[in-house]
Amino acid sequence: MAIALFYFAGLIMNDAPLAPGLFPSTEDKGTAYRVLARKYRPTTFAELIGQEAMVRTLSNAFASGRIAHAFILTGVRGIGKTTTARIIARGLNCTGADNQGGPTVTPCGVCPSCKAMAEDRHVDVIEMDAASRTGVGDIREMIEGVRYKPVLGRYKIYIVDEVHMLSTAAFNALLKTLEEPPPHVKFIFATTEIRKIPITVLSRCQRFDLRRLDAAQLAENLTGIAIKEGATIEPEAAAMLGRAADGSVRDGQSLLDQAIAMAEGTITTHQVQAMLGLADRTQVWDLFEDVISGHPAEGLARLQDMYRAGADPAVILQDMLEVVHWLARLKVAPEASQDPGVAEAEKSRGTDLASRLAMPQVVRAWQILLKGLGETQTAARPLQAAEMVLIRLAYAADLPPPGDLIRQLRDGSGAAISSPSPSSASPNSSSGGSPSGRVGASSRSNRGVASAIAVNPNPEPGSMPLSEPESQAVVVKNFEEVVALFEARREAKLAAHLKKDIRLVRFEPGQIAVQMESSAPTTLPRDLARCLSEWTGMRWFVSTAENGGEATLQEQRADAEKRKRDRALQHPNIQAIMNAFPGAIIAEVKPIGSDSSDEAQMTETEESQ
Repeated sequence: MAIALFYFAGLIMNDAPLAPGLFPSTEDKGTAYRVLARKYRPTTFAELIGQEAMVRTLSNAFASGRIAHAFILTGVRGIGKTTTARIIARGLNCTGADNQGGPTVTPCGVCPSCKAMAEDRHVDVIEMDAASRTGVGDIREMIEGVRYKPVLGRYKIYIVDEVHMLSTAAFNALLKTLEEPPPHVKFIFATTEIRKIPITVLSRCQRFDLRRLDAAQLAENLTGIAIKEGATIEPEAAAMLGRAADGSVRDGQSLLDQAIAMAEGTITTHQVQAMLGLADRTQVWDLFEDVISGHPAEGLARLQDMYRAGADPAVILQDMLEVVHWLARLKVAPEASQDPGVAEAEKSRGTDLASRLAMPQVVRAWQILLKGLGETQTAARPLQAAEMVLIRLAYAADLPPPGDLIRQLRDGSGAAISSPSPSSASPNSSSGGSPSGRVGASSRSNRGVASAIAVNPNPEPGSMPLSEPESQAVVVKNFEEVVALFEARREAKLAAHLKKDIRLVRFEPGQIAVQMESSAPTTLPRDLARCLSEWTGMRWFVSTAENGGEATLQEQRADAEKRKRDRALQHPNIQAIMNAFPGAIIAEVKPIGSDSSDEAQMTETEESQ
């Protein structure tokens, strides 16, 4: 050790150069890579993007000399709060190239203060991280330094980052100094949680809310940086990075840094999708159309393909939420389709789909996806959770609009509602299949409680059909024709229930109100509405009531048959025959001849007992 110290002392005394490699040189440190978020950090207000209102306010204040003694900057992470604080500090202390200038929003960059700020060595600009120095002792130390005048600059400036992390005692200790600081002191606070700042502190500061940047602005900024770095980026890839940054410039630049390292040249859309775990936008639109049209099987298969390709299930649902939001905007404000920042494919597909979907369907899809996204993010198996969300959305797609349900419930006397199954949920969806075999949401309405059921509704004008009606839709004018239609379609079991277990309360095109016998299956109203909707091509509602129904068709036909027999027995010829053949009965009564009004003319088939 002594020999080594003697050797180094001799070198220093003789001004001999040190052996290369013993200490890293300044040039070696300067060649260290700087991430894009630091390399392209703005140094003037002109380089800030998206904060025009703040820049205009500060420009006017600096020009008129109305400079506040304390500023507070708030906004999302990475939006540029600390960067803006440093620019304000540089503008406050800039003296101009001739050292005669005053505070300005366009620092010269050549005066001693500007150079010291650029090299992060200005003695009068003190930065403090409130996240690590939260106590009242730290604030007291800062307050003690306030009394001393600046050494190099015009003002002594304290920049406190994440100021909301200060303790209550620290805030209280700061209040008096913050309210009446010495004229040579300025405070600049930055925070992401403005609501955690005591109102007593806020009232003593001039507040600026830094605006979140939209995806188009971020994409433009990232494209310019990529060009400066000698890389090229596809417009859609830049748009993806802009959306993923969620308004944060730093996040966007960090993602671009990663994309440049991954691509080693041209940054493509596919590479960004793989890096972010995103799904192909076209696949997202196809997936949404699958489930909103009531085809869960196709939707689940598509989701599996996207998952195998590397897409995150939660991100897929987020993309679907963006699709639904875009459709809602187009429904409310069709002129949004002229937005130049929206891809042409999304404009065309969105306009087409928005014209075929009713607003209740769009709102319902939003609610289901929003709730399902939270479930997927917390689920042990996100893929399974996402699949259940798609199934829920596919089955809910067949529900009628809330307005129609309210109308039906108002006309009826109950409130239990059952949901049908999508058209592709079961192979028995054709008219020849058994309705009871289709997979659907079971009705849980109690006997006597009215229920409104709508299956495969034909949407109102401007909405999207949820099932394919038959090419030749039939028309039914009364309940007897309904039963005849079921018999013609070979639904014998349902036709039998309709004849003997249903008492008709009201019949209108598209609406049927019935009273059900105790022997009727609970799914009968649902099956009746579903089949009629499929066969007629229009929306049908079936509601149940406790009373008010007329006789069943079976009872009506039996009563009509009894009346015909009674009239036949009153005919003299029939009476003569019955007297001539004791014990004979009338087996059947048929009208004869062209005069159908004379029902008394009958033929009789007799049978001896």
